Amino acid sequence: MKTFQYVSGEVVQVGDQISYHDEAGKVEFIAAEVVGDPILDWYLEEFPDGGVMISAAGFGNVFLDAEDLNEHLTFLGRGGAQGS
Repeated sequence: MKTFQYVSGEVVQVGDQISYHDEAGKVEFIAAEVVGDPILDWYLEEFPDGGVMISAAGFGNVFLDAEDLNEHLTFLGRGGAQGS
């Protein structure tokens, strides 16, 4: 399975607490391979390299394709209630 990494090197996982452009949020799902779910698989049709759906208070839901996983997306921790 394809994985994505934050600039800091940690592997992106569903439920991660993140900061995106200084707004707290979390990782909602990862689109890395076809899974048979029409909604998730649509993202791979549109973004063949895959990506990550995040939710952040100031932005709502944002899909970041593989190229958008940059310094604006910061890993804060695994799971928990911080920032969601």
